[in-house]
This record gives sequence, C-alpha cells and structure tokens, in this order.
Amino acid sequence: MLPTSNSYTDEDITVSEEPSKTFYIDFINNKVVGNVDGLEAVKQAVFLILNTERYEYMVYDWDYGFETQDLIGMPVGYVYPELKRRIEEALTQDDRIESVDAFSFEKSGGTVSVTFTVTSTQGDFETEAEVSI
Repeated sequence: MLPTSNSYTDEDITVSEEPSKTFYIDFINNKVVGNVDGLEAVKQAVFLILNTERYEYMVYDWDYGFETQDLIGMPVGYVYPELKRRIEEALTQDDRIESVDAFSFEKSGGTVSVTFTVTSTQGDFETEAEVSI
C-alpha cells in the first residue's frame, strides 16, 4: 500500500556537498604525491578531462574525456565552435563545474590553442587546451 500524503517537508532534507579531495598528481616527476582539495582538485580534474580522449579507454565512463581526433583536417570555421561545444560538454560533466566561458582561439600551423574561464563551486580560473587540426 502506498502512502497517500507526503509526510516530508523541505526542512527534513539535508543536502551536503561531497569533498573533492583526491590524489595530487605531480606531472613533472610523474608521481602521485599527497592529496589535493578545493580549487586545485578542480584544476587537476579539468586537466585530466581535457587530456583524455573520450571513448578511447574502457576504464572511463563514456561521459569522461574530450573528443579531438575527428577534428584533424577540418576547416577552422568548423573547429572553433565545435571546440567550444565539446569543451563545455566535457567539463560540465563534473558537478563542481558550473560553466565554461570567455573562449579565445589562436591558430598556429596545425594547432589551435583555446583559452577559457572555468567557473566552479570552488572558484574561477583561466586555463587552456591545444588541439591538432
């Protein structure tokens, strides 16, 4: 038998945020050293997402990573808006990231560099990505 009335109110529900504490990866020495939390953990997550090709590795969920391989050989007029869309889609899969904006593109040879601002629950920061085209 199902209850006919809702006995819960908004005051009965407590929402708590999970800590973002994770292992700190020292990319210079290729070691995991200690832990990181807060904004630095979000920055590390952004770096890892943008440097993992989506659908390439079976250990990652299909929502994790950033698609770049099919952009090789495409015209710049297609690449710029597609990069913006793909970066937003990849990064906003992380619950800590609220938005991605202020995109700036620069083409040099066969590479496009894109700089953008990430707004997260831990704070805002500017970062960049490079993609071969």
